[in-house]
Amino acid sequence: MKSKLKIIAALALLVPSYNAFADFSLPGKGSVTYPTGVVKEFKFGFEWQQKAEKFTIGSKSYNMEQIPSSYSVAITLSKDDSQVWVQEFNNGFIEEFEWQIGEHTVTLKKQQFSDPVKGDYVIELNGRSYFFTRNNASIVMNFNEEGIETIAIDGVTKNMGTKN
Repeated sequence: MKSKLKIIAALALLVPSYNAFADFSLPGKGSVTYPTGVVKEFKFGFEWQQKAEKFTIGSKSYNMEQIPSSYSVAITLSKDDSQVWVQEFNNGFIEEFEWQIGEHTVTLKKQQFSDPVKGDYVIELNGRSYFFTRNNASIVMNFNEEGIETIAIDGVTKNMGTKN
């Protein structure tokens, strides 16, 4: 019985040392839709390993002493506003995407509205709709030790109920 208590006590002492390292893994998965209607799945996420001082973005890892404060995923509209390019998700132009990262969902889809919107695109972040205000927008993630602290979309305007 005493040996079991010693083992339990020893294990309990080890637990705080594991908690001292702030690691997270946000695998991230999604799908892109091509203008042809073909849908292709992708993986794009983030991982921080404090002890190894390694931050992973998608499939690439980087040696870093601390978590980067933020990362931006650029969304670029084609010249004719009919397609978008998101380097992290696909090597060429796509028409739509859906991306789940941690507790957040970001979608970009075509939709007809009563008032014209740039490219007929609506971007949704966690169910809230936005529209392009220029040909470039960014999904901006701010990190802390637990993962994504905040996520926002830059280069867009909110749907204030005027576009239906």
